[in-house]
Parts: sequence; C-alpha cells; structure tokens
Amino acid sequence: MTNPIFFGDPEQVAAAVPGGVFALTGPEARHAVAVKRLAPGEAVDIVDGGGLRLRGTVRSADAALLEVDIRDIETEPAAGQELILVQALAKGDRDEQAIEAATELGVDTVIPWQSDRSIVRWRADKAAKGRAKWQAVVTSAAKQSRRSRLPKVLEVTDSKALLGKLAGVDLVLVLHEEADAPFAQVIDSIRRDQATGSVDADQRLSIAVIVGPEGGISPAELGALRASGATAVRLGPHVLRSSSAGPAALVLLNHLLGRWS
Repeated sequence: MTNPIFFGDPEQVAAAVPGGVFALTGPEARHAVAVKRLAPGEAVDIVDGGGLRLRGTVRSADAALLEVDIRDIETEPAAGQELILVQALAKGDRDEQAIEAATELGVDTVIPWQSDRSIVRWRADKAAKGRAKWQAVVTSAAKQSRRSRLPKVLEVTDSKALLGKLAGVDLVLVLHEEADAPFAQVIDSIRRDQATGSVDADQRLSIAVIVGPEGGISPAELGALRASGATAVRLGPHVLRSSSAGPAALVLLNHLLGRWS
C-alpha cells in the first residue's frame, strides 16, 4: 500500500536531507493529525507538488505540527506528455467532478473555459473564487491519488482567449459528437510518427483535450478551433456528459500512450 501524502512548502522540501526531520505545519498538519489520525511510527510522504517526494515516518503529531523522520528522498520525473484539460464551466458541479477525476488520472494542467453555451458564469470576483475552489478540488484529488505533482489550474478563459492559450500546444483535440476522426486513431498516428522518427520520440508532447458544456460546443467555437489547428474527435458511439467526457479521454490517452504500461 502506498503512503498517504501531504504537501509541504516547496523551499522546505527542497532543503530536506535524509536522516533529518521535516516539520509540517498549518492546514496540512491539521489534516494529517485530525482527519487522517496519523500517529508516531506510521509511514508518510511529504511532496512539494513538483515531483520531489520525502519518504519517512511520523516522529510526533499534535494539532499544529507533524514531525517526520526523513528516510529517503526521490525526484519523480514528469511523464512523457503534458496532458491539458480544457473544461467548460457546467452546472450542478459536473465541472468539478470532471477535474477531480482528471487529476486522479494524471492531468497536468486544467483550464476553466467559459464557453458560449456555458450556463454557469464566473464574473468579476467570482472568477477568483471559482479558480480557488477548482484548485482545492484538484489538490484534494492529488492527495487522494498520492501524486507528487500538483496540477495547475489556470485563470478562466473565454473562447477567444482560449485560442491564444493553446497556441503552443502540440495537439489539440476537441471532443465532439459530430466529429469524423476516432479519438484512438488520432493518438495511434502520433505513436506511429514517433516510431518512424518523423516526430522526436524524446520530445515531451503537450496534448489538450477540450470538453464543452451541457449544450455542447457552438459551431462558431468549433470552426475557430479547427481554423487554429485543433482536431475534432469522437470517443465512441454515445454522447457523454461534461463530467465524464474528459476523464474518459484521459483514460484512453494513458492507455494509448503507454503511460500505464
């Protein structure tokens, strides 16, 4: 069984050494003691959110402080691809369900998208609150799945600004029920290009998956995305909810790209 993880201050995690003692304080310490009920002698990991992991054993625990004897330190390399989820704002917390599952499935970056047909709107101060809430959901999911790397949640974007944010992404896939290209076929073509050398196999590709809201992606949005180089793809014969489409695509990416092999 893997050890429970908690996020430490990145500078303090970077300064830690094997054989030393790490002092975890603040909300993370309270969660470790009051919620997880960690006690002296139990194994625990402290991570910095960027791939650095301290493995150790609880030395002492109280309401405001968790002291950990550091046994060893490791840096976990980033996966060969950067996975980006562009998730349209959706009602009924379906968007939060999507990003929670996406985090557990290995997403690296989440972009909240206020699409033309999004019923939910993040305006003014609500944008900052919405982003903070999404980051809390992502952080909790990262702890649940024992990830050492914490996904980033970017600022909410509208359809016009989204094109600029995706300008440097290697492959942009728009999940759309009327698309002709099967999702798996597009990913297989990338693997073939890497195998034949037409694409550098050592290059860290960035792949974005775009998921629309309940009402779907508008024709104007789809046209603009295609004009910018995005590819419309379909996952299968059925229409998935906004909460499940992104996670389903990430499962396929993990499998087809060999991330889970």
